[in-house]
Amino acid sequence: MTKTHFVSLDHRALLTITGDDRKTFLQGLVSNDVTKVDPAHALYGAFLTPQGKFLHEFFLAEQTDCLLLETETERRADFVKRLTMYKLRSKISIAAADHLRSFAIVGPDAASAVGLAAEVGAAGPFAGGLALVDPRLPEAGVRAWLPEGAETALAAAGLSPADKSLWDALRISLGLPDGSRDMVPDKAILLENGFDELHGVDWKKGCYLGQELTARTRYRGLIKKRLLPVDIAGPAPESGTPIFLGETEAGEMRSHSGSVGLALIRIEAFDKLGESGDNLQAGPSQLTPHKPAWAVF
Repeated sequence: MTKTHFVSLDHRALLTITGDDRKTFLQGLVSNDVTKVDPAHALYGAFLTPQGKFLHEFFLAEQTDCLLLETETERRADFVKRLTMYKLRSKISIAAADHLRSFAIVGPDAASAVGLAAEVGAAGPFAGGLALVDPRLPEAGVRAWLPEGAETALAAAGLSPADKSLWDALRISLGLPDGSRDMVPDKAILLENGFDELHGVDWKKGCYLGQELTARTRYRGLIKKRLLPVDIAGPAPESGTPIFLGETEAGEMRSHSGSVGLALIRIEAFDKLGESGDNLQAGPSQLTPHKPAWAVF
């Protein structure tokens, strides 16, 4: 990728949390340390079931006495409903933020194009909204949450429009999950999906929903699967397609873009690939998995 592009992410949407108790309220519910977010630093995190299973993931930033969260468009209402269940007497308001749209900026000059250093979670104002370097991995580029007319401002910054498939292929090649496309709600475990290495869990913060299981999977070494990028030889398998190594089930397909995809693969099967001489098979297609440079297992 030699040019820097912007991509409209219509499948992502924003919500706001305002009020004096906004940080205290969210701190007790999510996997990351909300006290560390400020106008210059954004975070990545997740909201879990009490049993520690994935429900929603989000990017979090702060702007003028307001917390901004980016999450999945189709599941935003459910996220708001679940957050509201825990509001009790907290002095907060939760609302959709449809005055802002989400864009991805990808390419070699993504951060500098919006005046940011290429550092995890670096954030700052841009074109009447907010821009943030992906708080998981700087190589994933920048998120920009912008008001109407954003395309004009992005073009003025020297960026060219591109199809979402460009962004999708990049984040898949980096091994980055995209919400429920890659993590099954009420089933997925954060550490199987890279949340530890991708700065989505703070191990020193206080209690939050699902903390006990999340901590136990880390300290007892209970992670047996990992979400990995795969090269696909043949038709792209649908999400949920079983993956086999020989006669043994080795995982399950997740999202894809063209000839690359993400798959939840058993670590034992991944380790055996070189020894057995077999290939991973999903239906009629062969899959070649890759371990991202950031992943530790």
